[in-house]
Order: sequence, then C-alpha cells, then structure tokens
Amino acid sequence: MRTPMNEALIRHFRDLRDGNHGRAVSREDKERVFVTAVELLDPVARTTLEELNADLLLGTGEVVASGVTRSKEGGLNAMWSLTWPEQRACHAQPIAVVAHYGAGFHHPHLRGNTVGDWPMNIFDTADAQAQIDTLRVIAAGDAHNLVFQESYRLMPAITQRADAPS
Repeated sequence: MRTPMNEALIRHFRDLRDGNHGRAVSREDKERVFVTAVELLDPVARTTLEELNADLLLGTGEVVASGVTRSKEGGLNAMWSLTWPEQRACHAQPIAVVAHYGAGFHHPHLRGNTVGDWPMNIFDTADAQAQIDTLRVIAAGDAHNLVFQESYRLMPAITQRADAPS
C-alpha cells in the first residue's frame, strides 16, 4: 500500500512525464485547478496550524489565510500563517503553509516559510485530507527553523508551562 506522500511523488513525476497536472494541460486550466485545490486545502491547513497553536503556543496564536493572490511575476500564491506575540515581538517570520504556482512552474507546490517545496496534487477532498501529514511536517519544520534562527523563547509551551518537560 502506498503512503500519501509517495502517492504525491508518483503523481508529480507522472505530471512531469505527461506534461499535464491532473487533467489540466493549459496554464489557464492549471490555475483553475490551483484555485480549487487551495479551497480544498484550507480546512486541512487551518487544522494543522491550530494543532501547533494548541501544543506549542498554548493557544496564544492566530491563524490567518491570504486566499489566492497573484505574484508580481505572474504566479499564484496562497498562505496560511500562524502568528503569536513572541514571534511578532522579535519580527520573526510566522509559521506558514504556502501553496504556490510560480509563473514558470509546470504545476503547483507546497512549502513553508523556511521549508522547501513539496508537490501539490490536490484534485478532491480526499487528496486535500491526505496532505495533513505533509502539512504537519512543513509546519513543524518551520517551527523548528524559527527556534533555530531566534530562540526557544518563541515557544510558550517552553517558557510558560511549569510542567513542560525539559
């Protein structure tokens, strides 16, 4: 049985081989698929970031979604960000899940603010739900990298809980 992550890679490689993205071939059709994928991914991305908010930030964070926007270069982007007081105070980047379809890209990808690209093959609700572990890894990687760049003091679960394990 294939894992969702391996299935995403196989779809990604087939798209590259076949010159399509799902059933979409033209840039215009692929952009429509991207917009739908962002809508399908929204509850999954929010769930992922709310899990981190509850566990690491003790509920002090806020999840904000950008919706689909067009980049200066002509690509499409959507971002779900988790911000919190300590992060804002030191002007660190938020923890993020980013969907992007660059102007010169064959198809869209997922990434974090500090974590690189992963294939974004979302065509229905089941595909979006199957990405929960990928989004968890992206968000956890962002959290780790932000602590590495700044300090463990960014995480209320470490600084505000007397019972937090060391």
